[in-house]
Amino acid sequence: MYFLGLGLILLAMKYLEIAPVATWDWMVVLAPFALAVVWWTWADASGYTKRKAMERENARVKARIDANREALGTLNKSKKRR
Repeated sequence: MYFLGLGLILLAMKYLEIAPVATWDWMVVLAPFALAVVWWTWADASGYTKRKAMERENARVKARIDANREALGTLNKSKKRR
């Protein structure tokens, strides 16, 4: 996502002819978009995206279970201290 944001900023600076980007070659300005494609391809192929999504889901489920246990009064005392 950072590559995409950087690419959009550089593209706007090139289009609006803001120095020093105005004098840069178009390949340099468009390079962050290519890097974003490479990053997303690698992240999907390696399972990084799926692993991060599963971690977020597991954390959400654990928080919901802990909240329910606390509401029922069955949460361990050691967990309440944290």
